[in-house]
Amino acid sequence: MKKIILTGDRPTGKLHLGHYVGSLKRRVELQNSGEYDEIYIMIADAQALTDNADNPEKVRQNIIEVALDYMSCGLDPEKSTLFIQSQIPELCELTCYYMNLVTVSRLQRNPTVKTEIKMRNFETSIPVGFFTYPISQASDITAFKATTVPAGEDQMPMVEQTKEIVHKFNNVYGETLVDPDILLPSNQACMRLPGTDGKAKMSKSLGNCIYLSDEPDVVKKKIMSMYTDPDHVKVSDPGKIEGNTVFTYLDAFCRQEHFQKYLPEYTDLDQLKAHYQRGGLGDVKVKKFLNCVLEEELEPIRAKRKELEKNIPYIYEILRKGCVKAREKAAETLNDVKNAMKINYFDDKELIKAQSEKYKG
Repeated sequence: MKKIILTGDRPTGKLHLGHYVGSLKRRVELQNSGEYDEIYIMIADAQALTDNADNPEKVRQNIIEVALDYMSCGLDPEKSTLFIQSQIPELCELTCYYMNLVTVSRLQRNPTVKTEIKMRNFETSIPVGFFTYPISQASDITAFKATTVPAGEDQMPMVEQTKEIVHKFNNVYGETLVDPDILLPSNQACMRLPGTDGKAKMSKSLGNCIYLSDEPDVVKKKIMSMYTDPDHVKVSDPGKIEGNTVFTYLDAFCRQEHFQKYLPEYTDLDQLKAHYQRGGLGDVKVKKFLNCVLEEELEPIRAKRKELEKNIPYIYEILRKGCVKAREKAAETLNDVKNAMKINYFDDKELIKAQSEKYKG
């Protein structure tokens, strides 16, 4: 069996560090590993419209933002197929068939859906499209016969629901769909990067993001206002590491060589943490160190993006070609599904022959 990746993001804004450490950086590593036969990276605009139906222009304008972020981080259209979800109509048809295999109560139990509904205040009026987007995700994953879905921890319930749909379909109609597995970040701190305000998730809607395209002064300002330990009032006070956003970010981004370059009085992060915990180390010094670490990570991404921004028609042409290739792949799967479900009426010569015999004379 081929090893195939499917992953993507909703185009509701520029991508941020949460996207980067949760899956984007890993996608680039996997792309360049040579271990995968096919890689599909989706800009999930149809999914974004499930809670932005009254503002399609927001989604439309952000297609290019996501594509620029993808390529500036190192996703290569020669190695990965970049495409736009809404341009693959086969995905909608697959979703329609999968809906018959999932109950309302099962969708209501999906932890990701429950969290998102609460966050968007949809409790009393949930759009049907939003409610059923786990089924749409199953369509996306299975359409490309994905074996691997690189994603953050918050997407585990979605992939689990996809696996359930695959098992149900194969049980009812015969072995047709590929059973995917989620690939989580290897760094525990990257599982779910908190927002700069210390809240559990970095989110555009909460305004607690550091974007990949943020200018250096903006990044620095956001870091300097980051949530730390509220009880660490004076430099001499002992400080807490747990729940301290600055140290969570350092866990995700800093490496041994960063200390040699920017903070040579410490040998590693453990030593820095120990000093903070016993007191005598101020938040400002730690934040300045984090700023140096993040700037080293973001500067090449920012520079590549500025180059790509000079030729927007080129980006759209890459997406157009990616959509053509993605649609061919999805059409193959849809054909397999329709054959398995026996709704391939015009291709089923045996059906036509048998019914001809039935109605003779």
